[in-house]
Amino acid sequence: MVDRKRGASSSEAPRKIRKGAHAERLKKEEEAESPDVSPSPKPEDVKIKSEDEQEEEEDNDEDNDEDNDESFTEKENGDVKEDDEENDNEDENENENDNENENGNENDNEQENGDEDEDEDEKRRITTFNFDGVEYSFKERPSVLEERDGKIEFRVVNNDNTRENLIVLTGLKNIFQKQLPKMPREYISRLVYDRSHLSMAVVRKPLTVVGGITYRPFDKRGFAEIVFCAISSTEQVRGYGAHLMNHLKDYVRATSPVKYFLTYADNYAIGYFKKQGFTKEITLDKSVWMGYIKDYEGGTLMQCAMLPSRLRYLDSGKILLLQKAAIEKKIKMRSKSHIVRTGLRVFKNAGPNFKLQAKDIPGLLESGWSEEMDKIAQKPKRGPHYNFMMTLLQELTNHPSAWPFAVPVNKEEVGDYYDVIKEPMDLSTMESKLENDKYESFEQFLYDCRLIFNNCRSYNAETTTYYKNATKLEKFLNKKIKESADYSHYLD
Repeated sequence: MVDRKRGASSSEAPRKIRKGAHAERLKKEEEAESPDVSPSPKPEDVKIKSEDEQEEEEDNDEDNDEDNDESFTEKENGDVKEDDEENDNEDENENENDNENENGNENDNEQENGDEDEDEDEKRRITTFNFDGVEYSFKERPSVLEERDGKIEFRVVNNDNTRENLIVLTGLKNIFQKQLPKMPREYISRLVYDRSHLSMAVVRKPLTVVGGITYRPFDKRGFAEIVFCAISSTEQVRGYGAHLMNHLKDYVRATSPVKYFLTYADNYAIGYFKKQGFTKEITLDKSVWMGYIKDYEGGTLMQCAMLPSRLRYLDSGKILLLQKAAIEKKIKMRSKSHIVRTGLRVFKNAGPNFKLQAKDIPGLLESGWSEEMDKIAQKPKRGPHYNFMMTLLQELTNHPSAWPFAVPVNKEEVGDYYDVIKEPMDLSTMESKLENDKYESFEQFLYDCRLIFNNCRSYNAETTTYYKNATKLEKFLNKKIKESADYSHYLD
């Protein structure tokens, strides 16, 4: 028998032909039954597959089916992976939401803890004491609590070349330069490091400077000049400034013969110095301080006279509260103002025309009230022309031509003035008369104004500056009066 792969014997040929004829016959029968109208293949196009080819084809079909099954499985697995990824994302989102909720709760807890800490600090600031059976309380400054807790300290330093003192002085210099931008930086550095100057600094431990005061003592003359005073902008509104000044007063009074402070304050610092006991009224004789302190253009000279040494400035808050308690006790002994009475009930059943007399109000007579006092109280404190006269006088005083008439003429400078002028007048005298209600009418006020101008023109020549200023100021006065409809008729 011949191997099919190498060739076919003559006996095999008819078998193949028979197979081909049989296949052709079957195909014709199928075409006859099939409704397909496509052209049928030619006999020579028909290919007869061998058994091996059919087996190979079946194997390929099985492989394709397996591939399809594998691809389907992979697709299913892919869907499963996608579902797993979606589930993972959902879990992550849930975890993020949980974390956000936890963080929100932590923030709420921190805020609550912060509020509790603030409440505790407020409670710690309140100091109470009993005086004559009455409980009083007052609030300490936050800076006092910080010093009590050891968080800050007050150091007196100067340029002695020690490391820590130089660090503190440098911190002070930086604060002064930042808080006083109009001062030359070199000028601030020179005075802070000057050995004749001392500084008291607020130091937050270990060595952070919060603010301070640089001053120069004149021990032999009994006063000290405050040169710079500033607190860091990030540390203000905590009472450092007032507490620092109290420390300085106690220290200077205990370690030197200084009894007065002098300083030049700008417009922003005047309010602070007033609260610390400074005043614009300088009682210290000029011969003591003139030429010794630094004079600043645009500044206001202020003075503080320190109290006797038996008073400790750091305890001034408690002392003032004790004084208040003592005064209230004296008031209670003399009056009944502390008695609280119930409200008036007579109006409940009273008619619409009912009038209650003041003397019938319970407690009013006991307080010292009388009908005469009521009449006096209802009288206007000022005359009907006071407001206009005050406005007019202020405008006259601020006029550029008013400087020769501001104060009375100095007799030592102008010896014969009062021999010539028998009825002198000036703006400061008019202000005093106005404040003391000496002008009963506007005519009296106007008379004094004319007196100033006429006196000046009578004593001075027409070519002098004084004469010209009097004329200018009089024209200004007439103009202001004409502008007022209620007073313009006084010029007729």
